[in-house]
Amino acid sequence: MSNQALSFIRVISIGLGATLTTDLWALFLKLAFNIAAPNFCLVGRWLRYMPEGSFRHSNIASVPQKSRECTVGWIAHYMIGITFAIAFAALAGNNWLQHPTLIPALVFGVVTVLAPFFIMQPSFGLGFAASKMSNPTHARLRSLMNHTAFGIGLFLFGPLVGWVL
Repeated sequence: MSNQALSFIRVISIGLGATLTTDLWALFLKLAFNIAAPNFCLVGRWLRYMPEGSFRHSNIASVPQKSRECTVGWIAHYMIGITFAIAFAALAGNNWLQHPTLIPALVFGVVTVLAPFFIMQPSFGLGFAASKMSNPTHARLRSLMNHTAFGIGLFLFGPLVGWVL
């Protein structure tokens, strides 16, 4: 296998691992503090309405459900994680892949919170950075914690995947 193909497989694996880290963080919050996990079915609903030309909703939770929206949402969640990992690897370069360090991964994870703040939450009818939610500060902190967990996952899976491959 070529070095380029191996690097691509490595980055995809790091993205999967970082996304899994985010999900494990959400599971911990659910079990330890009874904090609800993100609802990726709503992501699937949002995506399933796009072919009909609906990209924004006044309240995504009140929009009628679509078939397979949960499956689509979970697949999208992991595909977004892989895409973020590819973007991170492109920015951080091969040196980071060879010698992963925490700070670049953590900073990138924190920066990825801009996607839900400025794309998903407004499209779901929640306003920019959850400004229309009953407790925007709580929602923002949860998003920030989740994306920080993603950054930590990039760092944790960087050397792990490198060791396995």
